[in-house]
Amino acid sequence: MKLLITAGPTREHLDPVRFLSNRSSGKMGFAVAQAAVERGHTVTLVAGPVTLPTPEQVFRVDVVSALDMLAAVRRLLPYQHALVMCAAVADWRPKSQSDTKLKKTEVPIEVALEPNPDILKTMLPLKEDRIFVGFAAETGDPLAEAQRKLTSKGLDLIVANDVTRPDAGFEVDTNLVTFLTPSEPPRALPLQSKLDIGRAIVDWLEQRERAAPNIT
Repeated sequence: MKLLITAGPTREHLDPVRFLSNRSSGKMGFAVAQAAVERGHTVTLVAGPVTLPTPEQVFRVDVVSALDMLAAVRRLLPYQHALVMCAAVADWRPKSQSDTKLKKTEVPIEVALEPNPDILKTMLPLKEDRIFVGFAAETGDPLAEAQRKLTSKGLDLIVANDVTRPDAGFEVDTNLVTFLTPSEPPRALPLQSKLDIGRAIVDWLEQRERAAPNIT
C-alpha cells in the first residue's frame, strides 16, 4: 500500500518569533511510518516542526502551519491508498501575521484568531476508495468525542487516547489507545510503545486492504 501519514504539531505564527502550537512531539506519527516501512509499504510522511530523525525508506515533507499541511496533503493524497492523520493540527491561527518581530509594546493584549481548516473534513470529497484514519487526543471522555469525530469526518478508523495520563499521549514513548470503527465495538489496546501501536494500526490497514481488493 501507499500510505500518507501526518505527524507532529503545526505552528501558527503571530510574527517570525511567536506562534500558537501544542505539545505534539510527532512520535506517534513517526512510529506509524516506521511500522509501515517495516512491512514493505510505501510511506510519505508530512511532518510539522519536530526534531525526530526520518525513518529509513520514508519520503518526508516538512511543513509549518496548518495551511501548509493541508496543501501538502491535498497535493499528495491522489497518489495514496490511505491517509493516517496523526498530526495535532492547531485549531486556530492569528488573523494577521507580521513579517517582522513585533516589539513588546506592539503585541496586542487580545489576539484575534480565525479557525484553521479541518484537514480530514476538507479531504473527504477526495476520499473515494481510500482508507482514512484519524486520531482523537482528548481529556475527560475520549471515547465520546472520538465517536463524534469518527462520524463527522467520515473515518474508517479513529484512534482515541486520554492525553492527561503521564504514560500516554504527548512527548512520551508509550501510549494507551482505543480503536473505534463504524461497524465494530471499541477495541482497547494495552499500554505499549508507540511503535507497537503503529504496528497495530498497520495490521488494521492490511486487514482492511484484504477486505477491499480494489485497493491496489
